[in-house]
Amino acid sequence: MNITVFDDLDTLYKKAADSFVELSKKSINRHNRFTVALSGGSSPKAIFNLLATQEYADKIDWNKVYFFWVDERWVPLNDEKSNAKMTFEALFDKVPVNKDQIFRMYKDGIEPEEYAKEYEQEIRNVVGDEGVFDFILLGMGDDGHTASLFPGENILDENEKWVDAYYLKPQEMFRITLTAPIINKAENILVVAFGENKKHALNEVLNGEYNPKMYPLQLINKKEGFEFFTDEKAMS
Repeated sequence: MNITVFDDLDTLYKKAADSFVELSKKSINRHNRFTVALSGGSSPKAIFNLLATQEYADKIDWNKVYFFWVDERWVPLNDEKSNAKMTFEALFDKVPVNKDQIFRMYKDGIEPEEYAKEYEQEIRNVVGDEGVFDFILLGMGDDGHTASLFPGENILDENEKWVDAYYLKPQEMFRITLTAPIINKAENILVVAFGENKKHALNEVLNGEYNPKMYPLQLINKKEGFEFFTDEKAMS
């Protein structure tokens, strides 16, 4: 596992955007497409804002990029809590991406558990039955969760489904998420987590005993292609 500790967040965001560009070129050269699953939150938003600038956007063959999400709150696409809404505003509305190659993790008029099955089929249709994404962007919460894999939830035991949905009682809402099995299949995984508030969980994830029920990010394999971007505040 490669852990990179940055002095400032601007440099971290720039390196993450550079990695996205580099991986897109490698994947498109290899099999004429780039399949990604994106996270929500402030850190990805800063990265998306960079990718939308001419400096980066001109380096990406957007017509060959296929976008999925790592997880989503089960809210309408125009809701401020929607990861998709944020991504459209920060990135998709500003670059020439093929909108047919954007797979939102929400659908009106259907139960979230049913849509999880549909979303898994969408992944199979694009990524293939092996389920190997070229790139997955993850974050980590203060409690060590990643995607919508929260501490103590039954979804942490899932080993067959690629996508699942469940009611998260502490938040009083449904969440839909990729599961650890498909995340671990990815060719490249980048986790971005920084700040003093992440210090305890990050130390447990990286150095503590294996306890994924309490620190779910431990479910993600630290294999070749796995990178972790953080800062000194989280590592001190």
